[in-house]
Amino acid sequence: MLATAAWQWRGAAPVSANLLELLPDEMPSQVEQQAVTRIEEPLNRELLVLVGHADRDRALKLAETLQAQWAQHAIFDKVQWQFQPDLDGLRKQLLAGRLAYLPAADAVQLAQDPHAFFQARAAELQNPFGAVSPVAAQDDWLGLSGRILKGLVNPTRMQTDLGTGALVSEYDGKYWTLLRGHTKVNAFDLQVPAQAAELVQQARDLVGADNGTVLATGGMLYAAAASDQAKREMSLMGSIATAGSLLLLLGSFRRWRAVMVLIPVAAGSLSGLVICVAVFGKIHVLTLVLGMSLTGVTIDYAMHYLSKSFTLRPWNVRRALELVLPGLTLSMLTSSLGYLTLAWAPFPALRQIAVFSIASLAGAYLCAICLLPPLLKGFKPAAHSHLLTVSQFLVRSQRKIRRLRSYTSLALLLLLGLGGILMLNAQDDLRQWVAPSRALQEEARQVSMITGYQPTSQFFLVSGATEDEVLQRQAALSARLDKARSAGGLQGYRSVDQLVSPVANQQALAKTLAGLPADALAPLSALGVPDEALRQEIDRLRALAPVAPSQALAGPLGELWRPLWMQTPDGFAGLTSLQGRVGSAELAALGKDLPGVKLVDRLGSLTELFSATRQTASWLMGAACLVMGGLLCFYFGLRDGMNILAVPVTSIVLTLGVLGYTGQPLTLFVLFGLILVLTIGVDYAIFMFESIAGRSTTLAGVILDAGTTLLSFGLLALSETPAVRSFGMAVGLGITFCFLLSPWTGQHHARRSTITTLARPKTL
Repeated sequence: MLATAAWQWRGAAPVSANLLELLPDEMPSQVEQQAVTRIEEPLNRELLVLVGHADRDRALKLAETLQAQWAQHAIFDKVQWQFQPDLDGLRKQLLAGRLAYLPAADAVQLAQDPHAFFQARAAELQNPFGAVSPVAAQDDWLGLSGRILKGLVNPTRMQTDLGTGALVSEYDGKYWTLLRGHTKVNAFDLQVPAQAAELVQQARDLVGADNGTVLATGGMLYAAAASDQAKREMSLMGSIATAGSLLLLLGSFRRWRAVMVLIPVAAGSLSGLVICVAVFGKIHVLTLVLGMSLTGVTIDYAMHYLSKSFTLRPWNVRRALELVLPGLTLSMLTSSLGYLTLAWAPFPALRQIAVFSIASLAGAYLCAICLLPPLLKGFKPAAHSHLLTVSQFLVRSQRKIRRLRSYTSLALLLLLGLGGILMLNAQDDLRQWVAPSRALQEEARQVSMITGYQPTSQFFLVSGATEDEVLQRQAALSARLDKARSAGGLQGYRSVDQLVSPVANQQALAKTLAGLPADALAPLSALGVPDEALRQEIDRLRALAPVAPSQALAGPLGELWRPLWMQTPDGFAGLTSLQGRVGSAELAALGKDLPGVKLVDRLGSLTELFSATRQTASWLMGAACLVMGGLLCFYFGLRDGMNILAVPVTSIVLTLGVLGYTGQPLTLFVLFGLILVLTIGVDYAIFMFESIAGRSTTLAGVILDAGTTLLSFGLLALSETPAVRSFGMAVGLGITFCFLLSPWTGQHHARRSTITTLARPKTL
């Protein structure tokens, strides 16, 4: 196993952190997948930085310095602080497509009120500080180029600095210069986010030394903060859990060799890792985290025959293993069958966790019965009598509790739990599973206030057989979006039809120019513009060929819109990106009944998928209970088998009830925790039912198991991450209830169970 693992990890670590890989790919088409990738790229791969300073020139200089430093760094493929267009290319593109690029509002004014249109143009010509255009006045007497540039949608509130080409904004007494870095990989990479966060911190130090300020936002920074938080929590909780477990083991058996019970844990984790990578090609960090939770199960295999040293005197590993092997075997089989049920789920997340868990259980079991006994040969544990004393006290107390063991008592417990279950609220929104840094959220808000840039993963996908058909459909959608923006329901949007109008609109504009009233151009004539020059200008405009989106996007004007246009196998598609998050229902209503228009809300879709995953996991956990129950009934009979299964099932119901009464949400991670509770609860119930070497001794082993499990995963309930916290709470509560309810199983008084005969080793 070690050799295989070394070979699998010989290059890049076969580990993924992309949550989307754990979900079924339900995108209906390759076109939609490509569109999602384009929209999410700025969210996952762009780092927006604002350099602020009270002095405008210093802000520009500091931004230039940072750009020069970052451009040399390996994580970026482009770092930009100057945004200077190709003026010659821009001039040519404007002259060739003035009818195509004229904003719709200006086209309407030209058609309905040409006098006002040309009076405004005359005022511009008289004003030396009028509209700025790269096209000379004599080449564009009607001033369409200036109107085009003025009407183009600016995705930010930043203004271009004419001297440097930088984007600058004045806010809160400072001048802010925009720096944009585009990384080579996305925020799900395991290393780049930390490097990006380090660069931002270095930038803060550099600019701060010059009395400046740096504001930064981007998916990279959120990923780095989440990773740092996870590392801190894992380090703290892992240290406490490890130290506590070691103290528990050493305090109970008072021999250093007792820590060898951790060898099956390591073997199980290694087996799960190797098999999972072999089956899936790589393993997800979520699978690692949840799979490692099996420590609470795999440590049981060695702990139970070591705990027999409390009463089995003299203790030897051969005799102890012979006594507990039937229970160990049945425990491993029932747990594996339970996880095997999850492998049938249509979700990669559950399948990967199932494969890891089954392989881990099998590896730990084989290590506990084959490798560990020779290592413990001659080992003489000095079991501490205090733990046995506590165990005996609990057994006496449990005898009183067991008198209440009846189906009436069980029904009352289940009713108590069901009352809380009815109060549970499911929570499948991915945003509620994490706890983003408040500092980063506040910084992102400030960046949005200064720049006006607030991208979202929501967008409309508009498809059509031809380019012009897509433009017409986008124009129809834009009319509705304009109304929503005016009503305050939408911050803004960007669509290719804002750049170039449909062919029919271009032709209608040409007809408008041909039918202008005789006195419409009088304001220009009054300034001395020759009538012949004006007639020639109109003739040139009417003769312009229609401009298609592909032509418009190829020029300098189309840079911002280029990612929003795609050629598809069936024609073309345009993306209408949105600014500011809006409810899915409201957006869906805006695109309703428009042909070829589809709302793509990735976050909303993920919420639905997580909801489906949670529901599927619930049904599969029920199926796992049935499978386990069938196996238990086969070995122990119907009555005893159901009594054993009642322990974990009742514990799960009570755990859900407590979560409901305390207002905790039901999440997918709670269900993952309950699957673990089901597995561990069956273990406790089987061993308490068998009570090998006495009930007090068995309970001592269960106490050790529960203690190590609670130390390992109960501490997760203190995590700042909601998803991890809910997992820890579910495991902690469930294990506690399993321990308290273990007397329900009663005690098996038969000399030897069926499985003892089947599983008894002939030689060790």
